[in-house]
Amino acid sequence: MIVYILLIACLLLALGLAVAAWKRPDPRRRAARILASILAVAALWLTAYPPHRTSTVPQAEAILLTSGYQPDTLSALLRRLGPATRIWHYQPNTSAAVRSDTPSVARLGILREQQPVLRQLHVLGTGLPPAVVPELGSIRMIPHTPPAFTGFRTAYWNRSVELGQPLLLEGFFTSSARTAVWVRLQSAGATQDSVRLPGGRGAFRLRYTPKAAGRLVATLSAGPTARLLAQEPVPAEVLPTRSLRVLLLAATPSFELKFLKNHLAAQQHAVAWRAGISRGLTQTEFSNHAATDLSRLTTALLARYDVLIADAAVLANCAPSEAQALRSAQRNGGLGLILLAESATLPRAALAPGIRVQMQPGVGIDRPRRLAEVAATAVVPATLQLNGTAQSLFSVAGLFRPVVAAQRLGQGTVVVSALPETYPWLLQNTPALYSTYWSRLLTAAARPAEYSSRWTVVTPWPRLGLPVTVQLSATARPTRAPVVSDATGKPLAQLALLQDTGLPEWNTVTYWPAQAGWQQLQRPGQANQWVYVFGKNHWLGPQQQSWAQMASSAQSAPGKPALLVVTIAWPAGWFFALFVLAAGFLWLEEKL
Repeated sequence: MIVYILLIACLLLALGLAVAAWKRPDPRRRAARILASILAVAALWLTAYPPHRTSTVPQAEAILLTSGYQPDTLSALLRRLGPATRIWHYQPNTSAAVRSDTPSVARLGILREQQPVLRQLHVLGTGLPPAVVPELGSIRMIPHTPPAFTGFRTAYWNRSVELGQPLLLEGFFTSSARTAVWVRLQSAGATQDSVRLPGGRGAFRLRYTPKAAGRLVATLSAGPTARLLAQEPVPAEVLPTRSLRVLLLAATPSFELKFLKNHLAAQQHAVAWRAGISRGLTQTEFSNHAATDLSRLTTALLARYDVLIADAAVLANCAPSEAQALRSAQRNGGLGLILLAESATLPRAALAPGIRVQMQPGVGIDRPRRLAEVAATAVVPATLQLNGTAQSLFSVAGLFRPVVAAQRLGQGTVVVSALPETYPWLLQNTPALYSTYWSRLLTAAARPAEYSSRWTVVTPWPRLGLPVTVQLSATARPTRAPVVSDATGKPLAQLALLQDTGLPEWNTVTYWPAQAGWQQLQRPGQANQWVYVFGKNHWLGPQQQSWAQMASSAQSAPGKPALLVVTIAWPAGWFFALFVLAAGFLWLEEKL
């Protein structure tokens, strides 16, 4: 109704101005003044209510903007698809959404509901997280990545590490520049390790041994000396040393096992020690351990321990029944074995087919060699040759020859060490090196821990505002719903478990983190487990690489494009400019 009232008012205004121009005393430029009056009123009306034109555009294609998109790429794509192509901005975290004229979308499933004929989606920028790509269904993605990416393309590290074990970080850094770049791992306010990439890109490997148990967030950075190109957080949970039940067997008393026994006892491990004194005569000692019979190795005896540490002479002289019991406890029971090699031939009871001992030449074997994994030196009379699934734990620096290696056999693990003496590190007042060395050997060989329930984070890069899938392995289904809370213990959300139909002890749940940082997965009556949620701008390199591979491999028939008839308004600025010219002419003509 208001439109008609305004239209009538404009018509009356145009008629009044035209009549006034016709009846004016001065007849000069009368026709021009009448025309300008009518044009001014018409332009004023068209400015408020501009006319529209219809156009047909293909509705099967649309554009989705993600972080880091290039405006030039968007302009070129609009010129090809048409200016009426639908555009959305992907913002999963609606609480931190950026105000923009482009409509935002938090869930990709909404696109299928609003645009059922949508067949192709052009994704600009760093891309979509792989966890949300299945929401698109049959919609085919066409990635338009930035021309050059500078940052960490991939990175892998042990996000849970036992105290005394190193935090190992491997990855690949890429940069458009070809100048030298330093990749640094920083923690506790200092640079713990660094590596130089001469060409500005390449693979790297860093390590750092935390000094205390707890949660830490190290920093991985890259750049020249005076400039920073990329920086990412490296969270890890440092677990306290697990108390182990250790059995030490020595053919004769030695300083190596004597010092080791005292060190393990000081670390609150349960230690049983047996050493031969003469034929048929042995000596036994127990620390944090009740006295028991250690005269023979039986299946029942070995089942009480997590690790067996022995020199090669003990296993070489054990009876066939003892060798069979050791073989059964190792392969079927998960018993770990640490063997101190003394010759080039390992005893058959060691059961390490992928590890062979190679004695070094006689010249210079008593000279200490530097180890690559720890800042320590040791006498290396022999090195190891590895085959199959055997993995090196410690090696000689510069030569890359392993001196300590591990091999998984059945449920247990065998660790072979060619270092005859490590106790001098304690005499040299470097107990941290000694503890790190033996902690890594014990962790590699120890019987796997048994858990009544355990959380496993399935999503490789938990991120703010994106779905995170976790799996609960439990012998009994919890009676109350688990809870996820922040670092202070404040509950954030309840987790609705979905039980696996094939494996009832597996329960899967997906939740959407509302904040970044450390979070706790809580279950009544069980110890909490920690998960770190990255910010929306962290580790975009692995995300971009993963989603691009997924998008390029997606196969979907494009189908016949559906045409959509849209109405487009003429630009109101042109009509306002006509109004200014017409009104200006009337004012100027009056002054002449």
